[in-house]
Amino acid sequence: MPGSTDAQAQLPAIEGWFATDDAGVPHLIAGKCTQCGTYVFPPRDNGCPNPACDGDALEQVPLSRRGKVWSYTENRYPPPAPYPAADPFEPFAIAAVELADEGLIILGKVVDGTLAADLKVGMEMELTTMPLYTDEDGFVRSVHAWRIAE
Repeated sequence: MPGSTDAQAQLPAIEGWFATDDAGVPHLIAGKCTQCGTYVFPPRDNGCPNPACDGDALEQVPLSRRGKVWSYTENRYPPPAPYPAADPFEPFAIAAVELADEGLIILGKVVDGTLAADLKVGMEMELTTMPLYTDEDGFVRSVHAWRIAE
């Protein structure tokens, strides 16, 4: 039912950046150059980001779900319009996580309840999703996020 927190009522805030498997476990989606193997996130269909490669075709591939904190910060002010912000605004952490297998660094929010004081460089993190806002049709729009790995 729209507006509920059921997985069926949740949609990505940005289509094509992540997907979930049948068990509801999320993974990010990257473009991977078919010529040199370079990854790019957010995903795209063409234009290898490696300046030493003239490849143009990128295939869509899942990324690993775990990595280590490369850097982090804390956002202590609400984002400007048109970005949604909770009212009242609550500070939140942002982490740059280096993926274990690909070496790609992915920036994302850290789950609610975890702030910069809880993080440290090298800490193991795991991908999850979290609600960002509810759209005008009542669907919860979600984004990828990081949580401290168990």
